[in-house]
Amino acid sequence: MTLVDPVSDRLLKSSARQSYDPEIDIDWDAPPVDGLFWMQPERMSLFGTPMWDSLTLEQRIELSKHEVASVASVGLWFEILLMEILLRDVYRNDPRTARTHYALTEVADECRHTTMFGKAIGTFGAPAYGPRDHIRRLGRVFPPIARGAAAYASILIGEEPVDRWQRDMMKDDRIQPLVRMVSRIHVLEEARHVTFAREELEKSVKTMSRTERLWAQTLTAQAAFVMMRSLIHPDVYASVGLDPREARRVAVTNPCYRATIAWMGEKVMPYLEEQGMVGGGVNRKAWRGSFLIA
Repeated sequence: MTLVDPVSDRLLKSSARQSYDPEIDIDWDAPPVDGLFWMQPERMSLFGTPMWDSLTLEQRIELSKHEVASVASVGLWFEILLMEILLRDVYRNDPRTARTHYALTEVADECRHTTMFGKAIGTFGAPAYGPRDHIRRLGRVFPPIARGAAAYASILIGEEPVDRWQRDMMKDDRIQPLVRMVSRIHVLEEARHVTFAREELEKSVKTMSRTERLWAQTLTAQAAFVMMRSLIHPDVYASVGLDPREARRVAVTNPCYRATIAWMGEKVMPYLEEQGMVGGGVNRKAWRGSFLIA
């Protein structure tokens, strides 16, 4: 096995040169700024609906705090699964290689990110919603069965859509400074993770059999459906006095929210199509159900 890998070596050098420590680089004691949203209002799940129109400005701002807390807590859950996938990969591979060294560096990054997300949610004063209980149970079986193309395509689905959302948010003056800084840190370091995952996916698809490709397509499609449908927990709506079940129904049928999810996936979906990781039939139905494709 080659001990030096050009991509992994470059990513290791980039990590050494530019990484953040959220404990130092974020002012956790700064109070929130009155009147600012916690995420972009036009990206919120109810935007554009009569239910949204019924909310006061204060309620919309409060709901934005709970929606961003929900997304952060789902991201935290996913990154813990990602770390388990990477560690299982490391366990099977040569510890002398640059590839293994970068995988371990990524795990270290994700440890900081999950700590940062957890601390941010606590600072918001919002619950750590996370995915619903049945999704948490499903999550336990994912890392042991996710290998090769299936693992890295699923990682891209967990990372790239949220990355696009955060890139937009970190530049938006309407958003609380704390959220913008958390987004900036995550975007910078996730860019390296995306490069690594794409490199690993491209290597994996070259050697897949037809059966392995179908399995990878199926697992990735299901991961996309679960991830995108879990971003906003129904309980967030109770924070502004809405019925969670009814508000959830409005959100998942909301054309504006569906367009937001599709926008989040505009960069990664053509790439996954190009790599043969989307497929057709039942899998394409799951992709449509995720709202990442029409």
